[in-house]
Amino acid sequence: MRKKIVAGNWKMNNGLAESQALITEVRGIIRDELRLDNVDVILFPTHYALPSCVRLLEGSGVFSGAQNCHQEKSGAYTGEVSASMIKSVGATHVIIGHSERRQYFGEDNEICNAKVRSAIEEGLMVLYCIGETLEERESNSHFDILKSQLINGLKEINAQQLNNIVIAYEPVWAIGTGKTATSEQAQEIHAFLREQLSAKYGDSIAQSVRILYGGSVKPDNAKDLFLQKDIDGGLIGGASLKARDFAEIVRAAQ
Repeated sequence: MRKKIVAGNWKMNNGLAESQALITEVRGIIRDELRLDNVDVILFPTHYALPSCVRLLEGSGVFSGAQNCHQEKSGAYTGEVSASMIKSVGATHVIIGHSERRQYFGEDNEICNAKVRSAIEEGLMVLYCIGETLEERESNSHFDILKSQLINGLKEINAQQLNNIVIAYEPVWAIGTGKTATSEQAQEIHAFLREQLSAKYGDSIAQSVRILYGGSVKPDNAKDLFLQKDIDGGLIGGASLKARDFAEIVRAAQ
Protein backbone atom coordinates (compact mmCIF):
# COMPACT_ATOMS: atom_id res chain seq x y z
CA MET A 1 0.00 0.00 0.00
CA ARG A 2 1.53 3.30 -1.13
CA LYS A 3 1.02 6.16 1.33
CA LYS A 4 -0.85 9.07 -0.24
CA ILE A 5 0.72 12.53 -0.56
CA VAL A 6 -1.03 15.90 -0.64
CA ALA A 7 1.41 18.70 -1.46
CA GLY A 8 0.59 22.41 -1.59
CA ASN A 9 2.55 24.48 -4.11
CA TRP A 10 1.98 28.13 -3.25
CA LYS A 11 3.94 29.39 -6.27
CA MET A 12 4.74 33.15 -6.13
CA ASN A 13 2.02 34.04 -3.62
CA ASN A 14 1.76 35.42 -0.07
CA GLY A 15 3.96 37.86 1.80
CA LEU A 16 5.74 36.71 4.95
CA ALA A 17 2.91 37.55 7.36
CA GLU A 18 0.34 35.95 5.03
CA SER A 19 2.50 32.85 4.69
CA GLN A 20 2.91 32.48 8.43
CA ALA A 21 -0.81 32.92 8.98
CA LEU A 22 -1.72 30.31 6.37
CA ILE A 23 0.83 27.81 7.69
CA THR A 24 -0.53 28.27 11.19
CA GLU A 25 -4.11 27.81 10.02
CA VAL A 26 -3.33 24.66 8.04
CA ARG A 27 -1.38 23.23 10.96
CA GLY A 28 -4.28 23.89 13.33
CA ILE A 29 -6.91 22.25 11.13
CA ILE A 30 -4.75 19.18 10.59
CA ARG A 31 -4.03 18.91 14.32
CA ASP A 32 -7.68 19.26 15.33
CA GLU A 33 -9.51 17.43 12.56
CA LEU A 34 -7.29 15.13 10.52
CA ARG A 35 -5.00 12.15 10.92
CA LEU A 36 -1.75 11.74 9.03
CA ASP A 37 -1.41 7.97 9.48
CA ASN A 38 -1.92 7.24 5.80
CA VAL A 39 -1.11 10.55 4.10
CA ASP A 40 1.99 12.74 3.90
CA VAL A 41 1.30 16.48 3.77
CA ILE A 42 3.91 18.87 2.36
CA LEU A 43 3.80 22.65 2.08
CA PHE A 44 5.90 24.46 -0.55
CA PRO A 45 5.94 28.19 0.27
CA THR A 46 8.23 30.74 -1.37
CA HIS A 47 11.96 30.52 -0.62
CA TYR A 48 11.97 33.42 1.81
CA ALA A 49 9.06 31.95 3.81
CA LEU A 50 10.61 28.49 3.97
CA PRO A 51 12.52 28.96 7.28
CA SER A 52 9.30 30.17 8.93
CA CYS A 53 7.45 27.20 7.48
CA VAL A 54 9.97 24.75 8.92
CA ARG A 55 9.79 26.40 12.34
CA LEU A 56 6.00 26.67 12.48
CA LEU A 57 5.45 23.07 11.37
CA GLU A 58 7.93 21.55 13.81
CA GLY A 59 6.31 18.61 15.58
CA SER A 60 3.15 18.76 13.44
CA GLY A 61 3.96 15.86 11.13
CA VAL A 62 3.66 18.18 8.11
CA PHE A 63 6.72 18.47 5.87
CA SER A 64 8.24 21.61 4.31
CA GLY A 65 9.78 21.97 0.87
CA ALA A 66 11.14 24.40 -1.69
CA GLN A 67 9.58 25.10 -5.07
CA ASN A 68 12.86 24.84 -6.98
CA CYS A 69 16.61 24.51 -6.58
CA HIS A 70 19.70 25.17 -8.68
CA GLN A 71 21.70 22.27 -10.01
CA GLU A 72 25.06 23.56 -8.75
CA LYS A 73 26.17 23.38 -5.12
CA SER A 74 27.38 27.00 -5.03
CA GLY A 75 28.85 29.73 -7.22
CA ALA A 76 28.13 32.91 -9.13
CA TYR A 77 24.42 32.26 -9.77
CA THR A 78 22.76 35.43 -8.54
CA GLY A 79 19.27 34.88 -7.15
CA GLU A 80 19.49 31.09 -7.11
CA VAL A 81 19.18 28.66 -4.20
CA SER A 82 21.05 25.35 -3.96
CA ALA A 83 19.81 22.04 -2.61
CA SER A 84 22.25 22.28 0.29
CA MET A 85 20.80 25.69 1.25
CA ILE A 86 17.31 24.22 1.26
CA LYS A 87 18.48 21.38 3.47
CA SER A 88 20.30 23.79 5.79
CA VAL A 89 17.06 25.45 6.90
CA GLY A 90 15.50 22.11 7.76
CA ALA A 91 13.32 21.56 4.69
CA THR A 92 13.03 18.01 3.40
CA HIS A 93 11.48 18.26 -0.08
CA VAL A 94 11.92 20.13 -3.35
CA ILE A 95 9.84 20.46 -6.54
CA ILE A 96 11.79 20.04 -9.78
CA GLY A 97 10.58 20.32 -13.36
CA HIS A 98 7.31 22.12 -12.76
CA SER A 99 5.73 23.10 -16.07
CA GLU A 100 6.08 26.79 -15.23
CA ARG A 101 9.84 26.33 -14.77
CA ARG A 102 9.99 24.51 -18.09
CA GLN A 103 7.81 27.08 -19.89
CA TYR A 104 9.04 30.39 -18.47
CA PHE A 105 12.62 29.59 -17.53
CA GLY A 106 13.63 27.21 -20.30
CA GLU A 107 14.33 24.23 -18.06
CA ASP A 108 14.58 21.16 -20.28
CA ASN A 109 14.95 17.51 -19.30
CA GLU A 110 18.74 17.80 -19.09
CA ILE A 111 18.59 20.70 -16.63
CA CYS A 112 15.87 18.96 -14.64
CA ASN A 113 17.98 15.81 -14.45
CA ALA A 114 20.96 17.79 -13.12
CA LYS A 115 18.70 19.34 -10.49
CA VAL A 116 17.23 15.96 -9.52
CA ARG A 117 20.69 14.47 -9.05
CA SER A 118 21.89 17.48 -7.04
CA ALA A 119 18.87 17.32 -4.72
CA ILE A 120 19.19 13.56 -4.24
CA GLU A 121 22.87 13.92 -3.37
CA GLU A 122 21.87 16.35 -0.60
CA GLY A 123 19.31 13.90 0.78
CA LEU A 124 16.20 15.84 -0.23
CA MET A 125 12.99 14.17 -1.36
CA VAL A 126 12.22 15.23 -4.94
CA LEU A 127 8.81 15.85 -6.49
CA TYR A 128 9.69 15.55 -10.17
CA CYS A 129 7.03 17.05 -12.44
CA ILE A 130 6.15 16.03 -15.97
CA GLY A 131 3.23 16.88 -18.21
CA GLU A 132 2.03 17.57 -21.72
CA THR A 133 0.55 20.66 -23.34
CA LEU A 134 -2.87 20.73 -24.97
CA GLU A 135 -1.22 20.78 -28.42
CA GLU A 136 0.83 17.68 -27.57
CA ARG A 137 -2.23 15.84 -26.32
CA GLU A 138 -4.35 16.77 -29.33
CA SER A 139 -1.59 15.64 -31.70
CA ASN A 140 -1.45 12.32 -29.82
CA SER A 141 2.25 12.79 -29.03
CA HIS A 142 1.72 13.09 -25.29
CA PHE A 143 2.84 9.54 -24.48
CA ASP A 144 6.18 10.12 -26.22
CA ILE A 145 6.59 13.49 -24.49
CA LEU A 146 5.85 12.05 -21.07
CA LYS A 147 8.15 9.07 -21.59
CA SER A 148 10.98 11.40 -22.62
CA GLN A 149 10.45 13.68 -19.64
CA LEU A 150 10.32 10.72 -17.26
CA ILE A 151 13.26 8.69 -18.54
CA ASN A 152 15.58 11.62 -19.35
CA GLY A 153 14.73 13.40 -16.12
CA LEU A 154 15.71 10.28 -14.17
CA LYS A 155 18.88 9.60 -16.14
CA GLU A 156 21.61 8.11 -13.92
CA ILE A 157 19.15 7.69 -11.06
CA ASN A 158 19.46 4.18 -9.66
CA ALA A 159 16.80 2.06 -7.99
CA GLN A 160 17.88 2.99 -4.49
CA GLN A 161 17.80 6.72 -5.27
CA LEU A 162 14.33 6.30 -6.73
CA ASN A 163 13.11 5.77 -3.16
CA ASN A 164 13.60 9.52 -2.70
CA ILE A 165 11.65 10.55 -5.78
CA VAL A 166 7.93 11.17 -6.23
CA ILE A 167 6.56 11.70 -9.74
CA ALA A 168 3.96 14.41 -10.25
CA TYR A 169 1.94 14.26 -13.46
CA GLU A 170 0.53 17.68 -14.29
CA PRO A 171 -1.19 18.10 -17.66
CA VAL A 172 -0.21 21.66 -18.57
CA TRP A 173 -3.62 22.29 -20.08
CA ALA A 174 -5.24 21.72 -16.67
CA ILE A 175 -2.99 23.89 -14.50
CA GLY A 176 -4.77 26.99 -13.25
CA THR A 177 -7.35 26.73 -16.02
CA GLY A 178 -10.14 25.15 -14.03
CA LYS A 179 -10.00 22.20 -16.41
CA THR A 180 -9.22 18.85 -14.87
CA ALA A 181 -8.37 15.58 -16.56
CA THR A 182 -11.12 13.08 -15.93
CA SER A 183 -10.30 10.39 -13.41
CA GLU A 184 -10.06 7.94 -16.29
CA GLN A 185 -7.68 10.17 -18.27
CA ALA A 186 -5.48 10.71 -15.23
CA GLN A 187 -5.45 7.01 -14.35
CA GLU A 188 -4.49 6.10 -17.91
CA ILE A 189 -1.42 8.34 -17.74
CA HIS A 190 -0.43 7.24 -14.24
CA ALA A 191 -0.62 3.59 -15.30
CA PHE A 192 1.49 4.39 -18.37
CA LEU A 193 4.13 6.11 -16.22
CA ARG A 194 4.26 3.15 -13.85
CA GLU A 195 4.76 0.85 -16.85
CA GLN A 196 7.73 2.96 -17.96
CA LEU A 197 9.22 2.80 -14.47
CA SER A 198 8.68 -0.95 -14.46
CA ALA A 199 10.52 -1.34 -17.75
CA LYS A 200 13.51 0.58 -16.38
CA TYR A 201 13.62 -0.49 -12.72
CA GLY A 202 11.47 -3.62 -12.45
CA ASP A 203 7.86 -4.02 -11.40
CA SER A 204 8.49 -4.31 -7.67
CA ILE A 205 10.24 -0.96 -7.54
CA ALA A 206 7.75 0.67 -9.93
CA GLN A 207 4.88 -0.38 -7.69
CA SER A 208 6.49 1.40 -4.74
CA VAL A 209 6.91 4.78 -6.49
CA ARG A 210 4.24 7.32 -5.65
CA ILE A 211 2.77 9.23 -8.59
CA LEU A 212 0.72 12.36 -7.92
CA TYR A 213 -1.81 14.18 -10.07
CA GLY A 214 -1.61 17.96 -10.38
CA GLY A 215 -4.00 20.13 -12.35
CA SER A 216 -6.93 22.03 -10.81
CA VAL A 217 -7.47 19.54 -7.97
CA LYS A 218 -10.24 20.80 -5.69
CA PRO A 219 -12.20 19.43 -2.70
CA ASP A 220 -15.04 18.33 -4.99
CA ASN A 221 -12.93 16.24 -7.40
CA ALA A 222 -10.09 15.05 -5.16
CA LYS A 223 -11.78 11.95 -3.79
CA ASP A 224 -12.59 10.50 -7.20
CA LEU A 225 -9.06 11.15 -8.45
CA PHE A 226 -7.43 9.65 -5.36
CA LEU A 227 -9.52 6.49 -5.61
CA GLN A 228 -7.84 5.55 -8.90
CA LYS A 229 -5.46 2.61 -8.67
CA ASP A 230 -2.28 4.42 -9.72
CA ILE A 231 -2.96 7.93 -8.38
CA ASP A 232 -1.21 8.40 -5.05
CA GLY A 233 -2.33 11.91 -4.14
CA GLY A 234 -2.06 15.40 -5.55
CA LEU A 235 0.19 18.38 -6.15
CA ILE A 236 -2.19 21.21 -5.34
CA GLY A 237 -1.87 24.76 -6.66
CA GLY A 238 -4.61 27.34 -6.18
CA ALA A 239 -6.61 25.32 -3.65
CA SER A 240 -3.57 25.11 -1.36
CA LEU A 241 -3.81 28.88 -0.76
CA LYS A 242 -7.08 28.36 1.14
CA ALA A 243 -6.57 26.44 4.37
CA ARG A 244 -10.02 24.88 4.47
CA ASP A 245 -9.94 23.77 0.82
CA PHE A 246 -6.49 22.28 1.26
CA ALA A 247 -7.56 20.48 4.42
CA GLU A 248 -10.56 18.98 2.63
CA ILE A 249 -8.27 17.64 -0.08
CA VAL A 250 -6.09 16.08 2.62
CA ARG A 251 -9.25 14.55 4.07
CA ALA A 252 -10.08 13.08 0.66
CA ALA A 253 -6.72 11.30 0.67
CA GLN A 254 -7.29 9.60 4.03
